[in-house]
Amino acid sequence: MITSTQGILYKASIGGQWMIRSYRIFFWLLILHSTLGVTYAQAFQNTSSFRDSQLPLTRIAFGSCSNQSAPQPIWTAILDFRPQLFIWLGDNIYADSKRPMKFFGKERTAGPWKNVPRFIPATEEEMAKMYNEARNIPGYLELKKTAQVIGTWDDHDYGLNNAGKEFSGKKASQKLMLDFLEEPHDSLRRVQEGVYTSYLFGPSGKQIKVVLLDTRYHRDSPFTDGTILGETQWKWLEKELSDSTAQVHLIASSIQVLGNFSATIQPLFLAESWSNFPKERKRLFNLLSALKVRGIIFISGDVHFGEINRYDCAIGSPLYDVTSSGLTQAIEQTVPSFLAIISRFAAWLMPTTMRVHNSACRYKSCVYGKQNFGTLEIDWSADPVTIHAEVRDVLGKSALSQNITLAELQTENWRDNSGLSRKVTKHCTLEVDLPSYSRYILAFSFFSSVTASMVVLILALYSFAILRKRRSYKKLKPY
Repeated sequence: MITSTQGILYKASIGGQWMIRSYRIFFWLLILHSTLGVTYAQAFQNTSSFRDSQLPLTRIAFGSCSNQSAPQPIWTAILDFRPQLFIWLGDNIYADSKRPMKFFGKERTAGPWKNVPRFIPATEEEMAKMYNEARNIPGYLELKKTAQVIGTWDDHDYGLNNAGKEFSGKKASQKLMLDFLEEPHDSLRRVQEGVYTSYLFGPSGKQIKVVLLDTRYHRDSPFTDGTILGETQWKWLEKELSDSTAQVHLIASSIQVLGNFSATIQPLFLAESWSNFPKERKRLFNLLSALKVRGIIFISGDVHFGEINRYDCAIGSPLYDVTSSGLTQAIEQTVPSFLAIISRFAAWLMPTTMRVHNSACRYKSCVYGKQNFGTLEIDWSADPVTIHAEVRDVLGKSALSQNITLAELQTENWRDNSGLSRKVTKHCTLEVDLPSYSRYILAFSFFSSVTASMVVLILALYSFAILRKRRSYKKLKPY
């Protein structure tokens, strides 16, 4: 028979055993959590040491064209992607103000008859406030906790729309941009002319070299066939690539290196790209070819839409240009809904000799004109190594994508495009080499539509005038 005192002692003993077991379980769970936590932090959160770590880089996100004053829900999708690295491609803020877009009237700010500048630069103090607003966006603050952030600039954060070396405020803009990126005070970027730089990620055999170009500080005026990079940056780029042992070379240009858009919308609009500087782009291709650089992928922004382009006739292996634009600024977001439909039709109508078309495109044109960001996922364990490139929407869903193998980017598969001026070849004809009737089809369509509309309007007015005249005649006619 167990007395009440014995029962109490027995229960206390059992309770004590369970307490000891609970503490043991808690202790081992704590150790397990700490171990997994360190591993996770090393992989995704330890941004201060990631650049120097031996962890392979597998998840990259990038974006451009982010108006600091606009709603920015897209950061949630970027965070859900869990990038190890985020790359700003320019227009990281919009530091210039603009007049209304006017095609007609005394002051025309857009179109082929433009006669006054549309954009006005901000002061240094105003720009500092804009950067402060951008750096304190909640989603961006969260991203900096979990990913390393690097970047270059384009025109609007440089200080003025479409500006180049002539812009007088570029030194002040450079300091503010580097402050925004939290660039170390002893960085070479703080003293050099321009914000170009490079980074090397990953262990030997799984290395990615990220090259950030500066397409603003030394750039000549468009259509002068001058320079984009300037001689100092060209020499630096040659050294960076000739000394490289990386398997993947990710070259970030704020403006498109490949693509038909810049040439095919003339003379309606001016869009910047390397195609406006044919000698400079040829020099780039020649440099990559001479140094036998392989594993090259360009990433770009600027144009307010996303697309993926490919060119096979430059260096002996395919070149890809993944364009993501923009995080807030996108063609279909800034126009009425009926014009958004027209913009999709225009994208489909434009010649597409270098644009990648596949079943993964959300729209038939394989252009995405809404808010977007770009991603690269590198599978180092695959044979061959695979790079999955995507342009994703504001919810993180795929709008455009392309699988690229590292073997494809390192294989000699030369296609000679000499003598093809009369023959358009997919992925081997530059937009500037397209026949006029194809290259300017958008302008032809626009002016034809305007002409037809004017003819219809004139005929309608003439018919209305005749009808009124007849009615007046009937009223005056005596019976």
